[in-house]
Amino acid sequence: MHEYSVVQALLNQCEEIARQNDAEMISKVICKIGIMSGIEIHLLQVAFDTFKEGTMCDKAEFIINPQKLKLKCRDCKDEYEIDEIIYKCRNCGSLSMDTIDGEEMYLMSLEMN
Repeated sequence: MHEYSVVQALLNQCEEIARQNDAEMISKVICKIGIMSGIEIHLLQVAFDTFKEGTMCDKAEFIINPQKLKLKCRDCKDEYEIDEIIYKCRNCGSLSMDTIDGEEMYLMSLEMN
């Protein structure tokens, strides 16, 4: 499960940001995770809950905001979000699509004390 290594990197990033801001603890971590990121949200939550102990995120609430797949058709320029992984324009049927969002995981914000 690569979710464990993702969480380790996330916790390191959170602690670095907290130290830069002279915070003693982190109370909330908010992430955006795209459906094409390859990350299983449930496994990420389990990994976060497991590895946060003993870190500045020990008492932190972990909020995950799933990001739909956002596509733009190169032919008709239609732009839309979908829950499924379908690279076919819903408007003109073209297979010439650009991915705008939904492939990454982002740390969106932290609440620190």
